Amino acid sequence: MQNTRQQERRLGDMIRSRLSPLTAEFVMFVLKQGWSALFGILILLAIIGTRAIWQDDWPLARYDFLVIFAISTQIAFLYFKLETWEEARVILLFHLTGTAMEIFKIHAGSWAYPGDGVLKIMQVPLFSGFMYAAVGSYMARVIRVFQMRFDPFPTFHWHILLAVLIYVNFFAHHFLPDIRLALFAATLLLYGRTRIWFRMGTQSRYWWMPLPLAAFFSSFFLWLAENIGTLTKTWIYAGQADGQAVSFAKMGSWYLLLYVSFATVTLVTRSALHPPQR
Repeated sequence: MQNTRQQERRLGDMIRSRLSPLTAEFVMFVLKQGWSALFGILILLAIIGTRAIWQDDWPLARYDFLVIFAISTQIAFLYFKLETWEEARVILLFHLTGTAMEIFKIHAGSWAYPGDGVLKIMQVPLFSGFMYAAVGSYMARVIRVFQMRFDPFPTFHWHILLAVLIYVNFFAHHFLPDIRLALFAATLLLYGRTRIWFRMGTQSRYWWMPLPLAAFFSSFFLWLAENIGTLTKTWIYAGQADGQAVSFAKMGSWYLLLYVSFATVTLVTRSALHPPQR
């Protein structure tokens, strides 16, 4: 981990020596966002690549290869110290909660996985849990890479309670009234004043962004990833025609799920829930 941080600092020093201060900060922001999302980017590249080359008569199913690829990538992240073991335990929790949701949603008819594969649980390919894990990996890494702090932060038990209510509603709305509008309002009420404080390097200034705005931007990029998944026919939403974009309603779903992800990650990053040191 220390070696990785040294490489990041060298890259930052090189960029700052060649660009104006503001341009350098922007370039570092983009590069660090990509670096933080590396696990998810690799999974998306694997989804696109296998769709382009995979043949039905190959002995290994595409879905099964994606499982093997995801596991191998996770092992590599730990071996090369791109993630800590503490972060990996939280990401495993993402995998489990994500797979549980996938099983429920598949049987509720919300979406389907049309391909074959051996590595499935109740019609859900195991690689699907790694897509949720990719979100967890991004959150854990982006907090560390940008030295993020969240302030002012709401009382922690309200933070966890809202995440639980959001997660439960994804199941319960099939049987009970959907309360997502109230949950949207609750995110603004609870986190409306919360700023994400971050910086590009150890000596650079702190920048900030409202937490709900960051969640909105993140949900947009996850919506783009959803479109990659459906265009490659890795999964298909109920009622979605060939070539049709994923409904913008999925952005709302991801916006809410991001708060569940955030609450999960803060179980091991409680030190980030404090004001930044000036």
